[in-house]
This record gives sequence, C-alpha cells and structure tokens, in this order.
Amino acid sequence: MCNHLNLGWNEFFQNQIDNDTELKFFRPARVIIENKNRYLVLNELGEFEAEISGKLMFTTDNPAQLPKVGDWVLIVIYDEGKAIIHKVLDRKTVFSRKTSGLKFSEQVIVSNIDYLFIVQSCNDNFNLRRLERYLFMADAGGITPVMILSKTDLVDNIDDYKNQISKIYPQLVTFALSNVNKTGITQLNDFLIPNKTYAFVGSSGTGKSTLINNLIGYDLQKTNEIRQKDDRGKHTTTKRELIILPNNALLIDTPGMREFHLWKTETSVEDMFSEIEELEQNCKYSDCKHINEKGCAIIAAVNEGLISKERYNSFLKLKKEEEYIELKDDKTFLLQRKDKLKKRSKIIKDYFKITDKYNS
Repeated sequence: MCNHLNLGWNEFFQNQIDNDTELKFFRPARVIIENKNRYLVLNELGEFEAEISGKLMFTTDNPAQLPKVGDWVLIVIYDEGKAIIHKVLDRKTVFSRKTSGLKFSEQVIVSNIDYLFIVQSCNDNFNLRRLERYLFMADAGGITPVMILSKTDLVDNIDDYKNQISKIYPQLVTFALSNVNKTGITQLNDFLIPNKTYAFVGSSGTGKSTLINNLIGYDLQKTNEIRQKDDRGKHTTTKRELIILPNNALLIDTPGMREFHLWKTETSVEDMFSEIEELEQNCKYSDCKHINEKGCAIIAAVNEGLISKERYNSFLKLKKEEEYIELKDDKTFLLQRKDKLKKRSKIIKDYFKITDKYNS
C-alpha cells in the first residue's frame, strides 16, 4: 500500500479494505473538493474529476452518507484525469449540523478531521453561545476543538476574550492572531502537524481565508477588503476545499455559516455544561427541568451568581433543541419504516399478481 501522499491515511481506513479483492479493482483517494454531484479526489497518482456510481447514488438512503470533503473513497480510474467513486469508507470523525430551514436532515460540514479551528474575530462577531454549539458538535464528532481569536489588532484587551473562553472551557487551546500585523501566525503554524487534518469553521468575514493564505505563504484563497463600518471582511469562500501545506499538514476551508443548529449525537448537552451537570445531583426532584421547580439547585446557583444567566439560558436553549431533535428523529424513523413497509407490501402484491396471471 502506498502512502497516499500522506493525506491522512491510517489504519482506521486501511482496516476497512479487503486487500485480496477490493484493491484489485479500486484505489483509495481523498475527496478534496465537492461541487454538488461532482468531486475532485486526490491520491498518489494525482487529481481526478470524479462522479459517484449509479449503484452508490441509488442505494444510499441518507444523502449525508454520500462523499463529502475529507472523506476517503474507493475509485476506479477510467480515463485520464477521470474516475468513478464506488464506495465511501466509514468516517473516523465528522462535524455536522442540522440543515437550515424547516427540513430535518443532517448536513456534513467536513469529515475525517483531527482538529477543528473555531474562528471568531475580536469584534461583534465574538459570541460565547455560538462557541458552545461548535464545541458540543466537535466533541460529539470525536474532534479536538481549537479556538482562534482573529483580528486582535482591533482591540487592546485580548486577555478579556481569553478569560471569557476559559471560564466555560478551561482546557480549550486558544490562539490570538492578526492577519494585519501577522502576530500569532508563527505560533499557529508551529501547531500544525504533518499528515493531520484541520478544518476552519466560523461566520463569514472572520478572516479564515486570509489566515490560510498566510499559513501557505501565498494567495491561494480569494479574499476581499474589510468593510470599514463593521470591521468585517466580505464573505469569499463558496465551497469546502482541502489544501496541503508545505509541511504536509492538511487544511480544509469552509464557507461562513450564519446559523448553526445541533444535530443528533450520542452525547448529551449536559456534558458541555459540567458545572450544571454537577449541581443537578442536588436538585430536589430527579426529573427536574431546571425551569421553575422548587428545590432546583441550578436555579439557586443562578440566583446566587454562581452560574451566569447567559450560560443558564444557553443550556436551556440547547437542551430544548436536543429534545426536539430526539423527538423529530423518532418520528422520522417511524415514517421511514412505514414507507419501507408500504413499498415492500407493494412488491409482494405485484409479485403475486404476476404469478397468478402466469399460472392462470
């Protein structure tokens, strides 16, 4: 097995391949760009424009399981620079959200990453409540989060921002940097490990693309000037793309996200709010909702100033969102099961109609 250009290939993916059969027909490659149903994949043989096979398209019930940037896939090369994707390997990590709007489905932002760079700038973009959402979904996806405070040239009180972060997530590694005066860029660059994958997420205008250009050493990502009225850059990234740095670390830039809704996970919101989880044991009732119950230890802590009202309200909001997802997921599962049973029943009825006609 070749080294796949050190694109993050490891035993987790190697163990999913049957060397005696699959490697006779397929070659592993990593998805570096997704553009609707067309992809750009990369392996030791080069880049290939790829489409998914008809079988993969029509046997995949969940669109979130189709190839995404960061995925490892098995391809067949059929022409110069052309390939067909036949299989998506299981993901080691995944960062997802619920799609925007009323539709209830998963949107995979990026997959198979080791670190998630959460970028917020030192202006009105800084938002602890949004940070909590990113941290929760990163933890649920098995990804190590890292905080990046950008545009530090706009403020004099960087420690104030760091202190606010450390209060809710003491162990979170935080980098403070400026794309204008280049402070902090070297420290971040030293953090990048060859063969590891890092994804940048955050709102539009936080300087993600400019930061990637500074890490690469030249202008690969298109950027626009900062708007003077609000100190924000204009949104430029329109697609997810995997980029290889000179030291072979892998960066994935993502378009800015205006909203970020939770998606179903195996973890609980309480895991993100350790101080609330500890106090819950002191509540009078075991099924306490922490809203207006007498004897609620959480409400008492808020009244005493031990837990900020903003943190408490964020907990209730995320908990409500989590419960909605669980309820909605149960209904979706039942509807999907009912639909499958109806289709199966129709197939059986059609079969007997054909056999009855043939035997008559």
